[in-house]
Amino acid sequence: MTVSRFARPWLAGVVLLGLGGLTIALMHGVAGPAPHRRGPADPTADLDTRMREADAGAGAHLFATCAACHSVGRGGVDLDGPNLYGVVGAPVAERRPRYNYSSALRRVGGLWTPARLDAWLTSPAAFAPGTNMPFEGWADGRDRADVIAFLAQQGGPSPP
Repeated sequence: MTVSRFARPWLAGVVLLGLGGLTIALMHGVAGPAPHRRGPADPTADLDTRMREADAGAGAHLFATCAACHSVGRGGVDLDGPNLYGVVGAPVAERRPRYNYSSALRRVGGLWTPARLDAWLTSPAAFAPGTNMPFEGWADGRDRADVIAFLAQQGGPSPP
Protein backbone atom coordinates (compact mmCIF):
# COMPACT_ATOMS: atom_id res chain seq x y z
CA MET A 1 0.00 0.00 0.00
CA THR A 2 1.33 3.44 -0.85
CA VAL A 3 0.46 6.64 0.91
CA SER A 4 0.09 9.78 -1.16
CA ARG A 5 2.46 12.61 -0.50
CA PHE A 6 -0.51 14.68 0.69
CA ALA A 7 -1.57 12.08 3.28
CA ARG A 8 1.92 11.54 4.71
CA PRO A 9 1.96 14.64 6.97
CA TRP A 10 -1.52 13.78 8.24
CA LEU A 11 -0.51 10.19 8.93
CA ALA A 12 2.67 11.34 10.69
CA GLY A 13 0.57 13.67 12.84
CA VAL A 14 -1.78 10.86 13.85
CA VAL A 15 1.17 8.65 14.82
CA LEU A 16 2.79 11.44 16.85
CA LEU A 17 -0.47 12.20 18.65
CA GLY A 18 -0.81 8.53 19.51
CA LEU A 19 2.73 8.38 20.86
CA GLY A 20 2.14 11.58 22.82
CA GLY A 21 -0.98 10.07 24.37
CA LEU A 22 0.93 6.93 25.30
CA THR A 23 3.67 9.01 26.94
CA ILE A 24 1.09 10.96 28.95
CA ALA A 25 -0.63 7.72 29.99
CA LEU A 26 2.67 6.25 31.16
CA MET A 27 3.63 9.43 33.04
CA HIS A 28 0.38 9.29 34.97
CA GLY A 29 0.68 5.66 35.94
CA VAL A 30 -1.88 4.21 33.55
CA ALA A 31 0.53 1.30 33.05
CA GLY A 32 -1.42 -0.24 35.92
CA PRO A 33 -0.43 -2.45 38.79
CA ALA A 34 2.26 -5.07 38.60
CA PRO A 35 1.14 -8.18 36.69
CA HIS A 36 0.94 -10.39 39.77
CA ARG A 37 1.31 -10.32 43.51
CA ARG A 38 2.65 -13.03 45.75
CA GLY A 39 -0.04 -12.72 48.35
CA PRO A 40 -1.43 -10.27 50.86
CA ALA A 41 1.73 -8.41 51.94
CA ASP A 42 1.46 -5.14 53.81
CA PRO A 43 2.42 -2.32 51.37
CA THR A 44 3.02 -0.04 54.40
CA ALA A 45 5.53 -2.41 56.03
CA ASP A 46 9.01 -1.08 56.82
CA LEU A 47 11.44 -0.84 53.91
CA ASP A 48 13.59 -3.82 54.97
CA THR A 49 10.53 -6.08 54.97
CA ARG A 50 9.30 -4.70 51.64
CA MET A 51 12.76 -5.15 50.07
CA ARG A 52 12.95 -8.80 51.27
CA GLU A 53 9.59 -9.42 49.58
CA ALA A 54 10.27 -7.23 46.51
CA ASP A 55 9.73 -8.65 43.04
CA ALA A 56 12.15 -7.20 40.46
CA GLY A 57 9.98 -8.64 37.66
CA ALA A 58 7.00 -6.65 38.92
CA GLY A 59 9.34 -3.67 39.23
CA ALA A 60 10.30 -4.05 35.57
CA HIS A 61 6.61 -3.84 34.67
CA LEU A 62 6.14 -0.76 36.83
CA PHE A 63 9.26 0.82 35.33
CA ALA A 64 7.23 1.28 32.13
CA THR A 65 5.97 4.48 33.78
CA CYS A 66 9.57 5.66 34.23
CA ALA A 67 10.62 4.59 30.74
CA ALA A 68 8.72 7.53 29.28
CA CYS A 69 11.63 9.69 30.48
CA HIS A 70 14.43 7.32 31.62
CA SER A 71 16.45 4.61 29.93
CA VAL A 72 18.02 1.96 32.15
CA GLY A 73 20.42 -0.06 29.98
CA ARG A 74 24.21 0.01 30.17
CA GLY A 75 25.36 2.86 27.96
CA GLY A 76 21.79 4.07 27.53
CA VAL A 77 21.09 7.65 26.58
CA ASP A 78 19.68 10.36 28.77
CA LEU A 79 16.14 11.23 27.74
CA ASP A 80 14.03 13.85 29.53
CA GLY A 81 15.52 12.23 32.65
CA PRO A 82 18.95 10.65 33.14
CA ASN A 83 19.76 7.03 32.31
CA LEU A 84 19.26 5.00 35.50
CA TYR A 85 21.73 2.16 34.89
CA GLY A 86 23.70 1.70 38.10
CA VAL A 87 21.69 4.25 40.07
CA VAL A 88 21.33 2.20 43.28
CA GLY A 89 24.26 3.10 45.53
CA ALA A 90 25.46 5.87 43.19
CA PRO A 91 25.81 9.58 44.03
CA VAL A 92 22.69 11.70 43.73
CA ALA A 93 22.77 14.10 40.75
CA GLU A 94 26.37 13.27 39.82
CA ARG A 95 26.28 10.03 37.81
CA ARG A 96 25.57 11.50 34.39
CA PRO A 97 27.96 14.44 33.91
CA ARG A 98 26.27 15.59 30.70
CA TYR A 99 22.77 15.54 32.21
CA ASN A 100 21.52 18.88 33.56
CA TYR A 101 20.25 17.91 37.02
CA SER A 102 18.09 20.48 38.80
CA SER A 103 19.76 22.55 41.50
CA ALA A 104 17.15 21.15 43.91
CA LEU A 105 18.39 17.61 43.32
CA ARG A 106 22.06 18.63 43.38
CA ARG A 107 21.49 20.19 46.83
CA VAL A 108 20.26 16.85 48.19
CA GLY A 109 23.66 15.16 47.69
CA GLY A 110 24.57 11.81 49.19
CA LEU A 111 23.93 8.40 47.65
CA TRP A 112 20.87 6.74 46.14
CA THR A 113 20.35 4.17 48.90
CA PRO A 114 17.19 2.04 48.86
CA ALA A 115 15.80 4.24 51.66
CA ARG A 116 16.45 7.43 49.69
CA LEU A 117 15.01 5.92 46.51
CA ASP A 118 11.94 4.90 48.52
CA ALA A 119 11.51 8.50 49.71
CA TRP A 120 12.10 9.83 46.16
CA LEU A 121 9.61 7.40 44.62
CA THR A 122 7.04 8.31 47.30
CA SER A 123 7.17 12.00 46.35
CA PRO A 124 9.99 13.53 44.31
CA ALA A 125 8.68 17.01 45.15
CA ALA A 126 8.85 16.34 48.90
CA PHE A 127 12.28 14.68 48.65
CA ALA A 128 13.83 17.53 46.62
CA PRO A 129 11.55 20.61 46.68
CA GLY A 130 11.93 22.43 43.38
CA THR A 131 12.88 19.32 41.39
CA ASN A 132 12.05 19.19 37.69
CA MET A 133 10.72 15.64 38.03
CA PRO A 134 7.04 15.70 36.95
CA PHE A 135 6.24 12.27 38.47
CA GLU A 136 3.98 12.54 41.52
CA GLY A 137 5.16 9.32 43.17
CA TRP A 138 3.77 5.92 44.13
CA ALA A 139 1.72 5.62 47.31
CA ASP A 140 2.06 1.82 47.41
CA GLY A 141 5.22 0.88 49.32
CA ARG A 142 5.38 -2.53 47.68
CA ASP A 143 5.40 -0.97 44.21
CA ARG A 144 8.29 1.26 45.28
CA ALA A 145 10.23 -1.72 46.65
CA ASP A 146 9.62 -3.66 43.42
CA VAL A 147 10.99 -0.79 41.32
CA ILE A 148 14.02 -0.41 43.61
CA ALA A 149 14.69 -4.17 43.32
CA PHE A 150 14.48 -3.86 39.52
CA LEU A 151 16.87 -0.88 39.50
CA ALA A 152 19.29 -2.75 41.79
CA GLN A 153 19.54 -5.46 39.12
CA GLN A 154 20.53 -2.90 36.50
CA GLY A 155 24.25 -2.76 37.28
CA GLY A 156 26.40 -0.41 39.29
CA PRO A 157 27.52 -0.55 42.90
CA SER A 158 25.81 -2.83 45.38
CA PRO A 159 23.18 -1.10 47.47
CA PRO A 160 24.50 0.02 50.88
